[in-house]
Amino acid sequence: MQKLIQLNRAMEKEGQEKHLGEGHGLGRGGGQGKNKGGAFGPSGFCVCAKCGHKVRHQQGIKCTTIKCPKCGHTMVREELLNQKR
Repeated sequence: MQKLIQLNRAMEKEGQEKHLGEGHGLGRGGGQGKNKGGAFGPSGFCVCAKCGHKVRHQQGIKCTTIKCPKCGHTMVREELLNQKR
């Protein structure tokens, strides 16, 4: 950290405007990833995007790893499906 401060001071003396170490490093999405970093929690449903069949979400198991018991299509989290509509 001390070397970074010294480098910033040296750059300031040279008249350079770029200051290292002052950014947040979060990038375009603010570092939050999909769903703005929020999880949907343990409750809710997994829904088939093809036929609409619902099954209760099981904690620790992603809906996208479950196949619809009726048609075999990949399930998605109900909240995600509602966001896209």
